[in-house]
Amino acid sequence: MTANKTIRVLVADDHPLMLEGIAAVIGSQSDIELVGEAADGNEALVLFRTLQPDVTLIDLQMPNANGIDAVRMIRAEFPQARIAILTTYRGDVRALHAIKAGAQGYLLKSALRKELCDAIRALAAGQRYFPPEISAELMEYMGQDCLSPREIQVLKLIAQGLSNKQIAQELVLTEDTIKGHLRSIMDKLGANNRTHAVTIGIERGFIEL
Repeated sequence: MTANKTIRVLVADDHPLMLEGIAAVIGSQSDIELVGEAADGNEALVLFRTLQPDVTLIDLQMPNANGIDAVRMIRAEFPQARIAILTTYRGDVRALHAIKAGAQGYLLKSALRKELCDAIRALAAGQRYFPPEISAELMEYMGQDCLSPREIQVLKLIAQGLSNKQIAQELVLTEDTIKGHLRSIMDKLGANNRTHAVTIGIERGFIEL
């Protein structure tokens, strides 16, 4: 990208107010132009094919195809795509999924007014953009054990209010096996009890309510 070229941006978000806010911030910049708006991941892919933007901003949670799916689909067809995830969540697991899917940036919606343009310029210049608090959390959790698929399944059922006995029946396992999974979950998350484990699981993005 040359220094004089306007950075063309595509935004995918299913919240009209968020789109308006982003458009207003971008509209105040002479070197950045909003060229397209999508309401879901599938539409983002269609618009990307047509517009070939320099930078794409994608909401993490959207109907039809979520942000992670949209990143995967776009990067599968356009490996050179420069993409940042937009989210209200700081969960490190979501950030890791976004990075593995091919995103080069991760922006918290609460900080968009302050960081949006810096992030767009960084991505357009071929750099990555992760806010300090996201980078710190990634570093903090990178070395920790991740929950296994079965442990995530158990944690989801705990979050739904099921007892160990009910979870055992649901998963066709013994109650002792469920207790073992629960101990492992609490150890890995550093949780004090079931409720604390669910809270941490949501904060870190392992599960959603």
